[in-house]
Amino acid sequence: MYLIQRWLTGIILGLGFVVCETSTSAAELTAGTAAVDITPPVPYRMEGYFSERLSTGIHDPLWAKALVFRQGTEQMALVFCDLAMVPLDVTTSARRQAEQQTGIPAEKILISATHSHTGPLFASSLREYMHQQAVAKNGNDPYEKVDYPAELARKLAQAVADAKKVLQPVKLESGLARQLGLSFNRRFHMKDGTVRFNPGKLNPDIVRPAGPIDPDVGILLVRRLTDRQALASLTVFALHLDTTGGTLYSADYPYYLEQSLRQSLGQGLVSLFGNGTCGDINHIDVSTRDTLKTQHIGETLAATIKAKLPELKNIDRPMLAVRTQTVQLPLRQYTPAEITWAREAMHKIGTKELSFLDQVKAYEIMNFVLRGPGPLPALVQAFRLSDEVALVGLPGEVFVDIGLAIKKASPFVTTMVVELSQDCPDYVPTKKAFVEGSYETVCSWIEPGGGEMLVESAVNLLKELKQDIR
Repeated sequence: MYLIQRWLTGIILGLGFVVCETSTSAAELTAGTAAVDITPPVPYRMEGYFSERLSTGIHDPLWAKALVFRQGTEQMALVFCDLAMVPLDVTTSARRQAEQQTGIPAEKILISATHSHTGPLFASSLREYMHQQAVAKNGNDPYEKVDYPAELARKLAQAVADAKKVLQPVKLESGLARQLGLSFNRRFHMKDGTVRFNPGKLNPDIVRPAGPIDPDVGILLVRRLTDRQALASLTVFALHLDTTGGTLYSADYPYYLEQSLRQSLGQGLVSLFGNGTCGDINHIDVSTRDTLKTQHIGETLAATIKAKLPELKNIDRPMLAVRTQTVQLPLRQYTPAEITWAREAMHKIGTKELSFLDQVKAYEIMNFVLRGPGPLPALVQAFRLSDEVALVGLPGEVFVDIGLAIKKASPFVTTMVVELSQDCPDYVPTKKAFVEGSYETVCSWIEPGGGEMLVESAVNLLKELKQDIR
């Protein structure tokens, strides 16, 4: 009798488990999207270069765009900002505020920067140095009349809250397109045996690129269930956002991407852009004298996406889930003598008194001083949308080989990998790149091997999400 009772209990528990999983995966999927203006005042210092550059106006506003999903009890949020980076203290504050306002757990909120070089400079040792110099000279900083980091954290949380307020039943479509001719690996083997980044167009000493590109364009389309109207799109593509220049605020080529997509999908479309792993990828084709223009890049990318729209696959069985892991990345160490040298060299940044790589080295050493010693807690996030579609968020400007390695090992048919999520420890090169040297390996907080640690973590999280499907 006891064995029969155990057998019946097992069947009941098993059926209960199956019903729970089935009801969760079959539960109605709802989504909401929102955009909040995060454009700073004019003038304000601008990010992207090693000199003080002040904004003079607005070409197009900077936005924080949020996409919130809910299915049954599972909730998640994706936020993409028209900024070069968002530091850990800001994303931590924003995710906590968003959790308080929406109930979405902080670890299930991704905040990523697109890496626009025509956004504000509000963190890093360079900002700190310029800010202190301004205060010493004027008694205050005339270019920081608002607490932008605090305002940004508040607005990021607001974007999530606003998106959740407009949740409605949706259908998802996804797919991968292939885009060639816009992105190029910017590191090259040279005839003298070195590896250099951006060695110049038509340079006769170039032997070959030092790495690949990632031509995949990840596409996620969110349509209203009732009339199939497109509400939002997410594009993930690996290409540096440094195509605009100047002193006008701009979202760079994602601005033109959105304008072009709206022509086909409706003026109410919110186009979110996640930058793929492009730490060593830019828009410069060294084999020609031509330079790709911002509008051309955005519109070409949009044309590729629009051509793919009829082939996108319906996600008929969404299965929301999130897995995260904090990886303790080893940071570089510097001697007291190196720190003293860097502190004295800061006033030479942006001048011809110091070589470019020495300027980068001084900047990075002072970043180390500003942050303090100890390992870097790097949050790796994996978001499952279905049994075939997943998205990974990684911190830093990540080399393309790292994203490609995650995609290759992922058990999901479509895996989108987004860099500059939650934090920016500057570049995250591969072990191979650290051996080769050049700009990106100098402009990095982490020790060699840190990038490979992120790969291992992301792949493990993806495998867990796949194994959890029943």
